[in-house]
Amino acid sequence: MSQGTRQEAMRALLQGIAADQQAYAELQALLEQQFDGAVRHQSARLAELAGAITALVDTMEARRAERVALVQRLLGPHGTMAQAFALLKNPARERMEADWRTLEHSVRECKRLGKRNSDLLVEQYTIMQRVLHGEEQIYAPT
Repeated sequence: MSQGTRQEAMRALLQGIAADQQAYAELQALLEQQFDGAVRHQSARLAELAGAITALVDTMEARRAERVALVQRLLGPHGTMAQAFALLKNPARERMEADWRTLEHSVRECKRLGKRNSDLLVEQYTIMQRVLHGEEQIYAPT
C-alpha cells in the first residue's frame, strides 16, 4: 500500500471514530428519550424513536464495517485496532487510543441503556398480558 493510500485509510479511520463518538452521544440521548416514553406509555413516541434508533444504528454498523475493512487494508486480514494505533506517531497515537477508549465506553453505556429499556418494555408487556388475560394458574405450585 502506498504512503498516500495508507494516510487516506488512516484519516478515514480517524474520521469514522470521531463520527461514531458523535453518533453514540446521539444514541444515548435517544435511549433516554425511549425510556421516558416507555415510562409514560407513549406508544406513538416509542415507534418514532425506534425508527430513529434503527436508522442511527444502521449507519454506525456501516461505519464499523468500513473500519474493519480499513484496518484489514492497512494490516491484512487479521489486523487489529491496536495494531492500527501503533502505525501512528505520538501524540496522534495517544489521541486515537484515547478516542477509542471513549468510544468503547460509549458503546458499553448504550448497551446498558438498551438493556434497561428492553427490560422495562418486557415487564410492561408482561403486566399488560396479565391484566388482559389474567393469570393462567394463580395457585400453581412453585
